[in-house]
Amino acid sequence: MGKFVISTRSNGEFQFNLKADNGEVILTSEGYTTRAACDNGIESVRKNATDDARYDRKRSTNQKHYFNLKATNGQVIGTSEMYESSSAMETGIASVKKNAPGATVSN
Repeated sequence: MGKFVISTRSNGEFQFNLKADNGEVILTSEGYTTRAACDNGIESVRKNATDDARYDRKRSTNQKHYFNLKATNGQVIGTSEMYESSSAMETGIASVKKNAPGATVSN
Protein backbone atom coordinates (compact mmCIF):
# COMPACT_ATOMS: atom_id res chain seq x y z
CA MET A 1 0.00 0.00 0.00
CA GLY A 2 1.17 3.51 -0.77
CA LYS A 3 1.98 6.22 1.72
CA PHE A 4 1.63 10.01 1.78
CA VAL A 5 4.67 11.55 3.46
CA ILE A 6 4.22 15.12 4.67
CA SER A 7 7.24 17.36 5.04
CA THR A 8 7.97 21.03 5.64
CA ARG A 9 9.89 23.02 3.04
CA SER A 10 12.62 25.48 3.96
CA ASN A 11 10.14 28.35 3.47
CA GLY A 12 7.78 26.82 6.04
CA GLU A 13 5.25 25.47 3.53
CA PHE A 14 3.92 21.93 3.80
CA GLN A 15 4.06 19.45 0.95
CA PHE A 16 3.37 15.77 0.46
CA ASN A 17 4.89 13.02 -1.59
CA LEU A 18 2.93 9.92 -2.51
CA LYS A 19 5.23 6.92 -2.32
CA ALA A 20 4.59 3.49 -3.82
CA ASP A 21 5.17 0.22 -1.94
CA ASN A 22 8.82 0.24 -3.03
CA GLY A 23 9.37 3.71 -1.50
CA GLU A 24 9.61 5.48 -4.86
CA VAL A 25 7.98 8.93 -5.04
CA ILE A 26 5.20 8.80 -7.64
CA LEU A 27 3.49 12.16 -7.03
CA THR A 28 4.59 15.44 -5.40
CA SER A 29 2.29 18.23 -4.27
CA GLU A 30 2.59 21.97 -4.52
CA GLY A 31 3.43 23.93 -1.36
CA TYR A 32 0.65 24.61 1.17
CA THR A 33 0.71 27.39 3.76
CA THR A 34 -1.05 25.29 6.42
CA ARG A 35 -1.08 21.64 7.45
CA ALA A 36 -4.88 21.60 7.08
CA ALA A 37 -4.58 22.71 3.44
CA CYS A 38 -1.99 19.96 2.87
CA ASP A 39 -4.37 17.39 4.40
CA ASN A 40 -7.12 18.64 2.08
CA GLY A 41 -4.75 18.18 -0.86
CA ILE A 42 -4.18 14.56 0.15
CA GLU A 43 -7.93 13.97 0.32
CA SER A 44 -8.29 15.51 -3.13
CA VAL A 45 -5.64 13.12 -4.51
CA ARG A 46 -7.47 10.17 -2.96
CA LYS A 47 -10.76 11.32 -4.48
CA ASN A 48 -9.44 12.10 -7.97
CA ALA A 49 -6.70 9.47 -8.44
CA THR A 50 -8.89 6.77 -9.94
CA ASP A 51 -10.42 9.05 -12.63
CA ASP A 52 -8.29 8.91 -15.79
CA ALA A 53 -9.78 12.20 -16.99
CA ARG A 54 -8.04 13.97 -14.08
CA TYR A 55 -4.57 13.20 -15.48
CA ASP A 56 -2.98 15.82 -17.71
CA ARG A 57 -0.25 14.09 -19.70
CA LYS A 58 2.56 16.47 -20.68
CA ARG A 59 6.05 16.75 -22.17
CA SER A 60 8.77 19.00 -20.80
CA THR A 61 10.99 21.25 -22.91
CA ASN A 62 13.62 18.47 -22.92
CA GLN A 63 10.98 16.02 -24.24
CA LYS A 64 10.60 14.03 -21.02
CA HIS A 65 7.12 12.82 -20.13
CA TYR A 66 5.28 13.73 -16.93
CA PHE A 67 1.76 14.20 -15.68
CA ASN A 68 -0.27 16.46 -13.44
CA LEU A 69 -3.18 15.20 -11.38
CA LYS A 70 -5.94 17.81 -11.32
CA ALA A 71 -8.91 18.32 -9.02
CA THR A 72 -12.43 18.74 -10.37
CA ASN A 73 -11.89 22.52 -10.42
CA GLY A 74 -8.84 22.11 -12.70
CA GLN A 75 -6.26 22.95 -10.03
CA VAL A 76 -3.08 20.86 -10.08
CA ILE A 77 -2.86 18.80 -6.89
CA GLY A 78 0.21 16.73 -7.75
CA THR A 79 2.98 16.36 -10.31
CA SER A 80 4.94 13.27 -11.28
CA GLU A 81 8.62 12.79 -11.82
CA MET A 82 10.06 13.00 -15.35
CA TYR A 83 9.89 9.82 -17.42
CA GLU A 84 11.92 8.79 -20.46
CA SER A 85 8.94 7.34 -22.32
CA SER A 86 5.18 7.69 -22.47
CA SER A 87 4.80 4.04 -21.46
CA ALA A 88 6.83 4.66 -18.29
CA MET A 89 4.60 7.68 -17.57
CA GLU A 90 1.48 5.51 -18.01
CA THR A 91 2.97 3.03 -15.52
CA GLY A 92 3.39 5.94 -13.10
CA ILE A 93 -0.26 6.95 -13.57
CA ALA A 94 -1.36 3.35 -12.94
CA SER A 95 0.72 3.35 -9.75
CA VAL A 96 -0.96 6.54 -8.48
CA LYS A 97 -4.40 5.07 -9.29
CA LYS A 98 -3.53 1.93 -7.35
CA ASN A 99 -1.72 3.48 -4.36
CA ALA A 100 -3.47 6.78 -3.62
CA PRO A 101 -6.99 5.74 -2.55
CA GLY A 102 -5.88 3.64 0.43
CA ALA A 103 -2.55 5.28 1.19
CA THR A 104 -1.70 6.04 4.79
CA VAL A 105 -0.33 9.40 5.96
CA SER A 106 2.93 9.90 7.86
CA ASN A 107 5.10 12.85 8.84
